[in-house]
Amino acid sequence: MATKIRLQRGGRKSYAFYSIVIADARAPRDGRFTEKIGSYNPNTNPATVDLNFDRALYWVEVGAQPTDTVRNILSREGVYLMKHLKTGVKKGAFDEATAQKKFDAWKADKQKGLDKVAAEVAKVKKDAADKAFAAEQKVNEAIAKKVADKKAAAVAAPEAEAPATEEAPAEA
Repeated sequence: MATKIRLQRGGRKSYAFYSIVIADARAPRDGRFTEKIGSYNPNTNPATVDLNFDRALYWVEVGAQPTDTVRNILSREGVYLMKHLKTGVKKGAFDEATAQKKFDAWKADKQKGLDKVAAEVAKVKKDAADKAFAAEQKVNEAIAKKVADKKAAAVAAPEAEAPATEEAPAEA
């Protein structure tokens, strides 16, 4: 029986949410599956992946063939790196502790890069918000100036008309 690691669609219309499942290659996309090993939400930025790492690694080592999208997800999560490192341990290139150190170093480096990208995105959002706030303040100041000029003109206009009305009854 050929097994595949594939995505099973869920969620509502225009808001897809996927489960990462192990299924028979002949089963339909949203049909019967053997095991659910995680979930994938492409609607968030960055996409959210919740994966049972040990089970994913087991199924990859057993020979389950992932689809292209799932292969990319597993690669980003480090499943294929760990498979590669375990192969090196089996061949005697290095021991289990060294393999784990290499994997932890890779994971830490990856997390550092993700944090850096998140900080840059937050900085860009903050700069855009500050720029929008400054533009809004400028518009508000212009509106306040127009209102003040209009009030000053309204106060000056009755004063100019007031002496003319006082003189008119005095002449009659």
